[in-house]
Amino acid sequence: MLLRFKTYHLTLLLILAHFCVNAQQQDSTRPKQKYGPNDTIVTPVYNYNGEWLSFREMPDVTVCNCSEEALKKAQAEWTRLRNAVYVTYPYAVAAGKVFNDINAHIQNMDSRRDRKDYIKTREKELKKEFSDKLQDLSVYQGKVLMKLIYRETNNDCYEIIKEMKGGFTARIWQTVAFFFGANLKQEYQPQDDKFDYQISLILKDLESSSWGYYYRNYSYGSTK
Repeated sequence: MLLRFKTYHLTLLLILAHFCVNAQQQDSTRPKQKYGPNDTIVTPVYNYNGEWLSFREMPDVTVCNCSEEALKKAQAEWTRLRNAVYVTYPYAVAAGKVFNDINAHIQNMDSRRDRKDYIKTREKELKKEFSDKLQDLSVYQGKVLMKLIYRETNNDCYEIIKEMKGGFTARIWQTVAFFFGANLKQEYQPQDDKFDYQISLILKDLESSSWGYYYRNYSYGSTK
């Protein structure tokens, strides 16, 4: 009886060993499987008490102690302002570069006539480049543009027109702007003005993007 049990046990071990050897041989001869992009998913991880755990950042959630109607209104106003900044930003950057470039050139001109002729030449360039585009702006977008120009030049549009075209012309344009609900003497003060502060937040995102880099380095009127 004992001999029969040992014989059975030995036979079972031989069978198991045979299967193990065959499995190893098949694994070594099996062609390597090609993995696709979806077979391995790379995820960010962090170490928590010595254990690496995967994680995912949740999208931002706006928490507002106001009614749903007020929240929708605030979101609509933000979207409108954001669109206006994105539309007018390249024009403001270009205008700032041209204005600063003009100032740098006329500082070395002694003749008033030479300065006037130079300004007229640059004015023609600006009209040719931007006249049609700026005519499509709304009054609201024009308001944002004037604030961005102040940010670029540290001068409001009234002072720029006064310096380039004279005080009489500046007063005329200020009167026209008034009838359209605008003001050429608008400044950009993000520390004190809520509207300007919102613009600064949008500009922060814009200027950190590739679009901001493009406008800063390749806009009309850029100098090397």
